[in-house]
Amino acid sequence: MFTVSEDASGGRIDVELTRRTGFSRSHVAAAIRAGAAAVNGEPAKPSRILEPGDSVTYTIAPPLVLEVLPQSLPLDVVFEDETLLVVNKAAGMVTHPSHGWVDNTLVNALLAHTGALPGDPLRAGLVHRLDRDTSGLLLVAKTEEALGTLGRAMQKRYIKREYRGIVAGIPRELDGVIRGAIGRDPHNRLKYAIRADGKPAVTHYALRQRLNDAAELTLVLETGRTHQIRVHFTALGFPIFNDPIYGKLDPRSPLPGQALHAWRLGFKHPVTKEMLTFEAPPPPAYLATLDALQR
Repeated sequence: MFTVSEDASGGRIDVELTRRTGFSRSHVAAAIRAGAAAVNGEPAKPSRILEPGDSVTYTIAPPLVLEVLPQSLPLDVVFEDETLLVVNKAAGMVTHPSHGWVDNTLVNALLAHTGALPGDPLRAGLVHRLDRDTSGLLLVAKTEEALGTLGRAMQKRYIKREYRGIVAGIPRELDGVIRGAIGRDPHNRLKYAIRADGKPAVTHYALRQRLNDAAELTLVLETGRTHQIRVHFTALGFPIFNDPIYGKLDPRSPLPGQALHAWRLGFKHPVTKEMLTFEAPPPPAYLATLDALQR
């Protein structure tokens, strides 16, 4: 319990309790929404603005520590040496554990395959990630040195990632660049949106083929924001086909979610300095979706 001072007034309760507890803001906000904090005896919302003299009571337990265990799961290894792996992730597989999904992830499978990986245990070895229902190529580092080198290459946009995706409708401009800063949607915590205060994001696209009231595009990421392609094309008015969050599921598609596949990956090997490029064809369910939309 504490009384709000003049210095602490004017700010949100979730920000103040994040400072006091040292926990993440998302964890604190979730606890407040569950009734873990009150102001002057009344349950508070995370956005509650504190005023001088307010009496704040709270009981926020530390977040659970997740244990990431190796699990023998199907793993499509496209390339592997002593330094890194390139894997082809299946649609429907979560990339790494979180408090909402603790096992059966790609990281669990990678740990079973390699024995150990560097970096944050929850994201062990991952240089980048893919959404659960997006299939395709992912780069994984097997050493601390490789993780650092490849991570810096990703930040400097030296790693080239190319996607194939199907959008609902046919964009008026058949090729172009979408620029729009991305941040979390203030109205839906599961979604992201173009926001003035978001992080810069740039997506290049070109028509691959016309379909029946849909189009397949080639997509190149200049940045790598969460849900970037999905947010950009939703804002353009052509959401990714079969997207359950930004659009709607379509019975013509056997895919578990959005029709999006990371099909090409290019980078410089962190040790040999050789330029490497890998390609993975879309999975059968993606191709079946294309076929259904050509009829």
